[in-house]
Amino acid sequence: MFKLKNILVLFAVLVFSTANLFSENYIIKSIDIQTDFAIVEGINSKISLVAKDSLGNIADINCVREIKLNNKVFNIVFVDGIAEFEYIFNEKTDLNIQCEGIEASKTIKPIPLWMSIIPPLIAILFALIFKEVFSALFIGLFSGTFIIWIYSGTNVILSIFKAILTIPDTYVLRALFKTEHLSIIIFSMLIGATVQIITKNGGMKAVINILSRRANNPRSGQFVTWLLGLVIFFDDYANTLVVGNTMRPVTDKLKISREKLAYIVDSTAAPVASIAFVTTWIGAELSYIQNSITQLGLNESAYNIFFSSLKYSFYPILTLIFILILIYAGRDYGPMLTAERRAREKGVTAADMEQKLQTDLKEMEVSDHIKPNIYNAIIPIAIIIFGTIAGLFYTGWNPAVWENKSIGFITKISETIGASDSYKALIWGSLGGLISAMFLSLSKKKLGLQNTMDSMINGFKAMLSAIVILILAWSLAALISDLHTAEFITSAIQSANMSPYLLPVLSFVISALMSFSTGTSWGTMAIMYPLVLPATWFLCQETGMDYNASLMLFSHVVSTVIAGSVFGDHCSPISDTTILSSLASSCNHIQHVRTQLPYALTVAVVGLVFGTLPVAYGLSPWIAYPILIGVCFLIIRFFGKKVEPVKQ
Repeated sequence: MFKLKNILVLFAVLVFSTANLFSENYIIKSIDIQTDFAIVEGINSKISLVAKDSLGNIADINCVREIKLNNKVFNIVFVDGIAEFEYIFNEKTDLNIQCEGIEASKTIKPIPLWMSIIPPLIAILFALIFKEVFSALFIGLFSGTFIIWIYSGTNVILSIFKAILTIPDTYVLRALFKTEHLSIIIFSMLIGATVQIITKNGGMKAVINILSRRANNPRSGQFVTWLLGLVIFFDDYANTLVVGNTMRPVTDKLKISREKLAYIVDSTAAPVASIAFVTTWIGAELSYIQNSITQLGLNESAYNIFFSSLKYSFYPILTLIFILILIYAGRDYGPMLTAERRAREKGVTAADMEQKLQTDLKEMEVSDHIKPNIYNAIIPIAIIIFGTIAGLFYTGWNPAVWENKSIGFITKISETIGASDSYKALIWGSLGGLISAMFLSLSKKKLGLQNTMDSMINGFKAMLSAIVILILAWSLAALISDLHTAEFITSAIQSANMSPYLLPVLSFVISALMSFSTGTSWGTMAIMYPLVLPATWFLCQETGMDYNASLMLFSHVVSTVIAGSVFGDHCSPISDTTILSSLASSCNHIQHVRTQLPYALTVAVVGLVFGTLPVAYGLSPWIAYPILIGVCFLIIRFFGKKVEPVKQ
């Protein structure tokens, strides 16, 4: 009986399986045609054929079927009831599918490729006109989703509503569902909280007090201010507010003009934060780079590319060197010379100040009962730095690399970091820094539990605007990827016969103009990176450049977008860091902009002419730097004049 039962079961299985094999012709009762959300003219689009059974469910078939697509016959493979293939639409097309007696059709109206530039262009124009990046990014997103819905056949009124809803339910969610994006948000919040706590517990003030004791004349006073700007490298806002407010009494005593103080403060804020390894900037920069290399399918690390790009960061690095030359030479030119001579002769008086943003300044103040302690700042910062480095080595460690005697030590480090999970390392390091800052504040009863937690929350709040910009930027990047904007830019550059070697210069200029007009380097990077990085790579490949040469130019463009964004932000009268520099230095804002602009323009032009352009064409950056420094020295020597002594 048992054997008979087993035989019957086996027979039933065989009958069912055979029936399934021979019933392919009638299992499929209908076919649904599904396409990409955005279909762009002249670009490969994915078409999915979904086989349905009599109940409307996806048919459970795995086989090869012959189909007729607009009277052209070919074979496709169904896997779990779904067959996929690519198709290029060059015009409005009635897509007709016939599969063994079953017919399905769909009208496709592709979006013209030139329209793919509209969303980023609108975002840029709105940012320029209204000087506000949040609404600019949102309007850019809306324009893109509206175009997609209109070309899908939806009427105008319904397209408006669908376009608005598509932003949060499709593109924002897509941005937030990526692990690396969430990692950046967490890292940024942790860094912001750490900065706030070590500021409130007196750690930052202790660092400043030690450095300020070394200043006893105008030259040393300016040098200490410059050095302090390098020490507080991890956040441009913290740098500006802390250095300006703390060094102002020292520089006033030494008869250094408020304009010169504001210039040094402003010039050691964003330029330093943009190129340092562990800052509130690095997360966003790595995110933009990672998005592009993922889109392009490059087997590269975002951190590795960022490190490779640093040697091309001529404007930020040269700005720091330019200040040192000014300090060493004791010379100035333009409106700054007038301001410095006035300060030396008449002393420094409080300028007529703007009162806005005083809340930010108040939040950076330390309570009178808290005694500054340098270890409250040094220990958390050291843990962030060394914790991140340890995390990079831990996640990227490969014994085979370190046992390979044919490669050098630097190459081993580069390969280890390149293979690391930088997002985990940044989170680990910043979390360690935050925990240590909280522990130091509580163990020595500096702040107390309530004040410590309040400081942490305020630090989270301080990063909110940056995080919103990031989310909108990630969403816009996803949209313009769907619309294949990079392909349009590449084709436009190719049709103009533009050399790919001019892309670093072009990227710098466009980024500078955008950042100057909007007052935000973060917003500029958010818009520029998704456009120029894929376009750079595509153009390099189209012109026949090999992989290494393409990657080198790609890294160069990474740096020029950062440099151009920082330069524009540095000069812009509506930039938050420029305004904060004026406030923290108690300098008239317009005077700060007037005196700083000639210096920033000098560095930018010298960097472009003697750095970015020749290096793009093959000159080693290590040869370019001595030339750049020499040119800056000659400009200061021949155009600058001694500030003191001034003879009447």
